Amino acid sequence: MDAEVLLGYGNEQVKVEIKGAASVETILPREMAEITDLPAAFLHAVEDGAIGSGPLSEMVSAADEVTIVVSDITRSWMHQDKVMPLLVDYLHEKIGVPYDQIVILIALGTHRKSTPAEMEKICSPEVCRKVRVVDHDCDAPDQVYAGTTSRGTEVWVNKLVIGRKVIVLGGTVHHMMAGFGGGRKNILPGVASRETIRQNHSRALDPEKPMSDARVGCCKLEENPIHEDMAEAAALIPVAYSLNLVVGPSGAHCGIFGGALDAAWKASCDYQRQCFEIPVSRQADIVICSSGGYPKDMNLYQGCKGMLNAMRALKPGGVMLWACRCPEGGGAPDYFSWLTPLREGRLDPALRADFTIGGYIFYLTCEQVRKASHVYALTELDPELVRPMGIEASVDLEKLLQKIDFTGKSVCLLPYAGSVVPMP
Repeated sequence: MDAEVLLGYGNEQVKVEIKGAASVETILPREMAEITDLPAAFLHAVEDGAIGSGPLSEMVSAADEVTIVVSDITRSWMHQDKVMPLLVDYLHEKIGVPYDQIVILIALGTHRKSTPAEMEKICSPEVCRKVRVVDHDCDAPDQVYAGTTSRGTEVWVNKLVIGRKVIVLGGTVHHMMAGFGGGRKNILPGVASRETIRQNHSRALDPEKPMSDARVGCCKLEENPIHEDMAEAAALIPVAYSLNLVVGPSGAHCGIFGGALDAAWKASCDYQRQCFEIPVSRQADIVICSSGGYPKDMNLYQGCKGMLNAMRALKPGGVMLWACRCPEGGGAPDYFSWLTPLREGRLDPALRADFTIGGYIFYLTCEQVRKASHVYALTELDPELVRPMGIEASVDLEKLLQKIDFTGKSVCLLPYAGSVVPMP
């Protein structure tokens, strides 16, 4: 059986041809109705469609100082720049909040700072001219203590989410640790201190075995210690309103869910599942996948989500070809520093002794790659850097394809692996 598939690779597409396979299954997201009138959908989300809350106009007044928390450039695929002008204008024109009482806080977590151009891409140029836009700094000395969760996470957050009306604008997508992104995640890790984030994310490791905690992972919310700890932390911040975006396969908005932080976010999770959790008939001998192109493959820290999802569709000991350009390298400053303990066979104890977010993403990537016999990556990453992780890398697609024998094998194609979650 012959087939071909186009894979997103940075801002380009590459074509992979499959010849002689026994079977080919293509896993695509389900079609979702796109929003054709975004202003009308926004109004519904902040007025009569509010979930678990009164409308936005009852939660914020003209006298309030308002902080809008928004996701960073790595989530620009959700096109919050199309919604942010609607939100800012609604606050100003409908509710009467002066522009100088509105601040937009970019929820960087531990990610790098935004450039001025990226701030415009996140918020829109017009909004950047009207209101102040600032990056969260997880190492800032003036962060405020909000309380401690039942698991012992000390919650320190940006001062701009304390004593002000907080509105959260984010996108809902599956997440490799927290089950789903968005919602409470805009507070922790979004605007939390580095130490708070470390304490929360360190719960990704099994408390007894040298492995990731089995309760942590994509789709998992119930009994997930990271998610539950995040939710507790976010509840310490009196978020006035939340807007949760769901983006469909084409990149267009398919849903906007507004209201109380937890209730509106959970409604968006349920809706997102309908599109992106896709059953597979069986796990395949070979999986061909893409993280989804830019910005999902801007670095390995972000791009590994495509491989992690795609691994669910692969038989143990199978072969994977993964397109993940990574022009920014590892993404986290310490990402490849974990190669040393990996080579020395002490990665698990080293991470437990000095846990970092970048270190765990590195750990998880290595852990998942071991499920395959070979992982071939079309990428700009240095092949020698990723070889110890179990990844064979090249910028030459044909060179990689020559290493894969499709004859008589079952093949699964996942061109949108950064979003689609196979459910075997």
